[in-house]
Amino acid sequence: MARRTLLLLCSFVLGAVVCAAVSALSCAPSLAAQGNAMPQAPPSSAASIPPAAITQVENDAVGWLQALVRINTTNPPGNELAAAKYLADILTREGIHCDTYEIAPGRGFLVARLSATAMPDPSHALLLMGHLDVVGVDRSKWTVDPFGGVIQGGYLYGRGAIDDKGMTVANLAVLVALKRSDARLTRDVIFLAEADEETGGTQGMKVVVDKYWDKIAAGFALNEGGVVNVQGSKVQYVGVQVSEKVMANVDVVATTSSGHASAVGKDNPVVHLASALEKIGSYEAPVQFNSVTRAYFEGLASIESEDIGKWIRALDSPDRGDHAARIISAANPAWSSMLRDTAVPTMLQAGVAPTVIPAQARAVVNLRMLPGDLPETLSAKLQLLANDPQVHFEIEPGAGEPAPSSSVTSDLYKTIVRVAGQQFPGTTALPYMSTIATDSTQLRLRSVQAYGLLPFPLTDDDRSRMHGSDERLSIDSFHKGLEFLYAVVSDFAVAK
Repeated sequence: MARRTLLLLCSFVLGAVVCAAVSALSCAPSLAAQGNAMPQAPPSSAASIPPAAITQVENDAVGWLQALVRINTTNPPGNELAAAKYLADILTREGIHCDTYEIAPGRGFLVARLSATAMPDPSHALLLMGHLDVVGVDRSKWTVDPFGGVIQGGYLYGRGAIDDKGMTVANLAVLVALKRSDARLTRDVIFLAEADEETGGTQGMKVVVDKYWDKIAAGFALNEGGVVNVQGSKVQYVGVQVSEKVMANVDVVATTSSGHASAVGKDNPVVHLASALEKIGSYEAPVQFNSVTRAYFEGLASIESEDIGKWIRALDSPDRGDHAARIISAANPAWSSMLRDTAVPTMLQAGVAPTVIPAQARAVVNLRMLPGDLPETLSAKLQLLANDPQVHFEIEPGAGEPAPSSSVTSDLYKTIVRVAGQQFPGTTALPYMSTIATDSTQLRLRSVQAYGLLPFPLTDDDRSRMHGSDERLSIDSFHKGLEFLYAVVSDFAVAK
């Protein structure tokens, strides 16, 4: 399939479609009142670079992503410094100054900057960020080497291809393209490749903002967390992450007295724990809307099928709301998670031998809460649900922090909406609350207008492979995402 070059964007005047509620989310109308039409944003021409330059960047970027996937940065232990040094070599060859910083042995991050003026203005700077660490793999479940960077059938396979080395390399490629084209920047563009995102950021973004803020200080940021959703062969909508759920882990512990397995009795911690987990696994928290999810579902109702749209609009109706929530939740698990707090058992530990009734059995339950909800409240609810004095709940340290949502009226958000309509004609751009946690929280806590814009067009099957087996990224999708990301950055940061 032929790829569009960014030069062609200048000829497009198709407007982006935006949600009617995004200019005033705090007073959004009810879902039932939402009509089918979405207002269009005025068209704007995105800046471009010479076709040869963007083509070369795209071709180079595929090789960079292959090589980065081949650097095993499974966290723990991380090994991100090796990946950072690889990216530093690329930047140095391109004549872009960069610095690497070691946080702990083998762990660190990289920062590079293209300056618009001799005097930096952090309030206007744009930060492009991605993380270098990846989650572990079960190699027996993969059909290819998860760290081989294998390309087959038009896909690049490998752990981190989507989460998040693809985004990191796309940011790198945008920076290189700006440099090669001698773009006249109107604001500094900063590149950050950071560590330890997958295990909470205590050796990653939290260190960066606490100790190295002057290196990355910016008013705006683009990170992972958004979605370019594909249905069939067409982009249905671009979800721009402006908020995210808050994560915490809870240890569920059942304690009794140990004994010989031949002595059958009811006082078995494994049985107590199993009963509690069955109740937790069946629990469904009540539906809650916030300003972001309300605007998202209002926009979604106008682009989904007539039947799904009908039930989305009925979500907050007093007579059909509960039934509508069941239908919408069954239609898409991600929608279910966006509508409520969730509690999912993920780990189990019990026993020392097959013939011994253990004294204790433990499980980890992963909580994902809507911003503003507290882990203590949800944990207490689960404790009541378990209704067992032999089972208690312990919130693990390191729970996520709630952060304010990014603005849907900022210049960067408007740019994303406008360019989305140009890059994917007829597409709706929606404010989006991700159910995953990202390092954008640390930026939003510093008043940065941070947006999740994973720019690659992905299907549900593509996204299901993140943290799973045979994670992969279509080469065509990678090219389109790179062009989309470059169009956003150049429109926002390059003189017209």
